[in-house]
Formats: sequence, structure tokens, C-alpha cells
Amino acid sequence: MAVLYDLRMAIEKKIEADHLDATHVRGQIGLKAGKLISLISPNTPDDPVVIGKLRSAAREVLGLNI
Repeated sequence: MAVLYDLRMAIEKKIEADHLDATHVRGQIGLKAGKLISLISPNTPDDPVVIGKLRSAAREVLGLNI
């Protein structure tokens, strides 16, 4: 459990490391994944469909393979 939260944290780390506009990037990823990453908490239930969409969005927007 908490795979979604781990993905969120990896995305947040990449945004910070690359000094990107966090609001813009989170919005792009949220639109592509269908899930706002700011709403993902450690208690968010893992959903395989959302996990796949979030990984795909992170790859497309950030070039991040997670």
C-alpha cells in the first residue's frame, strides 16, 4: 500500500530538483492522470488503474520513469 503516495513523492522530488513551476507541472500531470496529485496522501488507497495513469503522465510530462 501507499504506492500512489510514493509516486507522488517521486514526482514532487523531480519538480523540486529541476526547479520547475510546481503548480503548472502538477496540473499537467493531474489532467493526464485524471487524479490531482496534491490530493494523494499516505492513506489514499492504491488503484492499479490510477497508478498506471500516474506513471504514464510522469513519463510524458517529466520524462520520469517511476
